[in-house]
Amino acid sequence: MRSHLLNDTTAERYRSSVTEGIERVAAKLATTDRPFTGVTVDALAPRIEKVDLDRPLLDTTAALDELEELYLRDAIYFHHPRYLAHLNCPVVIPAVVGEAVLSAVNSSLDTWDQSAGGTLIERRLIDWTTERIGLGPAADGVFTSGGTQSNLQALLLAREEAKTDSYAKLRVFASEVSHFSVKKSAKLLGLSQDSVVSIPVGHDKRLQTVALAHELERCRRDGLIPMAVVATAGTTDFGSIDPLPEIAELCDQFGAWLHVDAAYGCGLLTSLKNRHLIDGIERADSVTVDYHKSFFQPVSSSAVLVRDAATLRHATYHAEYLNPRRMVEERIPNQVDKSLQTTRRFDALKLWMTLRVMGADGIGELFDEVCELAQEGWKLLAADPRFDVVVEPSLSTLVFRYIPAAVADRAEIDRANLYARKALFASGDAVVAGTKVDGRHYLKFTLLNPETTTDDIAAVLDLIAGHAEQYLGGESLDRAS
Repeated sequence: MRSHLLNDTTAERYRSSVTEGIERVAAKLATTDRPFTGVTVDALAPRIEKVDLDRPLLDTTAALDELEELYLRDAIYFHHPRYLAHLNCPVVIPAVVGEAVLSAVNSSLDTWDQSAGGTLIERRLIDWTTERIGLGPAADGVFTSGGTQSNLQALLLAREEAKTDSYAKLRVFASEVSHFSVKKSAKLLGLSQDSVVSIPVGHDKRLQTVALAHELERCRRDGLIPMAVVATAGTTDFGSIDPLPEIAELCDQFGAWLHVDAAYGCGLLTSLKNRHLIDGIERADSVTVDYHKSFFQPVSSSAVLVRDAATLRHATYHAEYLNPRRMVEERIPNQVDKSLQTTRRFDALKLWMTLRVMGADGIGELFDEVCELAQEGWKLLAADPRFDVVVEPSLSTLVFRYIPAAVADRAEIDRANLYARKALFASGDAVVAGTKVDGRHYLKFTLLNPETTTDDIAAVLDLIAGHAEQYLGGESLDRAS
């Protein structure tokens, strides 16, 4: 079995095996005519369950044949222009090249003696990002697995910087449409159940600063501690961007840590047209960025950035076998000193390759394209009497629902929209997301593919309306519940 180990004696086998895998994927990408096959759990699960993992196929071609049946055939393909659902982007080729390199070399980014140049590349990309944000010369950060981990680490730092052992007194303020990871992080950090104060948003789905000021005043009046304010630059549901300069002023006034969750909106850092939408982000104490959303990178590729590198000490632990304290004095750069993770992939290489091949402007052009597409989609929806669209997009998200002319029962309209989404997914013709607005069911387009056109949007809207009308006409045997 040593013949399967990747080393100097198996380099040619590695080349041929990986090439065969790449050719399978390339062929699938070239011939995929819809984002999903519509396969059901009940159809796919038995095929996977019957595989005997204790009886290997002993042949790469046979394993790839099996994989094509179990995965590649029915995978959901984000590169397809009618995948319009979640914050999943098509990926750029330079990043995929980087993925292939980092997987084979298999550096671990925890310590210098496991990564060498990888450590320095990650650090340079952190510096590049903090410079784009404008955090200042003392800024630093580290790559993470995603926005949830980045938000968790940022709030950990904020908790420690609050300098209190009375966790029950700590309060975190975030808009009512902020990411669920804010509440999840609070729980993981041992904060009280009511520690996250939800701030209402206006019709534009942006945090209302008057309400935030009121809650901060009440926090101080009640003898509580405003640990952090989480401002969102690109909410998951609406792509809305909170008023960052005004929130920064309030954080200064009340001594609260300002964290900006820019997991989605970070693409604006490279935008040639819309960078101003996140003015004020430079005043943050910490920032979350997800390169695997609006930088068109493969999952995973995220980072948490901080204004003051010294605050990262709250995540630092020293182990004699790994990163003893003497290494700090010897100025050996161990990234584990900043990270919640120990073993960690060299995910920074994907972004490095992207910047070296395409440049930041190239990324920005792609993100600007999808933002412009969302504006065109909003115009289509606003002019179509079949649909109610919630808010004009700031980024590339559209939230809407089908409204039949002859039905007034809101619960029935909810069920029609749920059915339309389910039926569309089952057909495989397109994939859209769903959410709730004021307790009602809505549909959502998250537009992250520059190949998607207004014709695609119009066609999917027609499909949605058709499925909803079929439901309301009683033609469906499997009605939504």
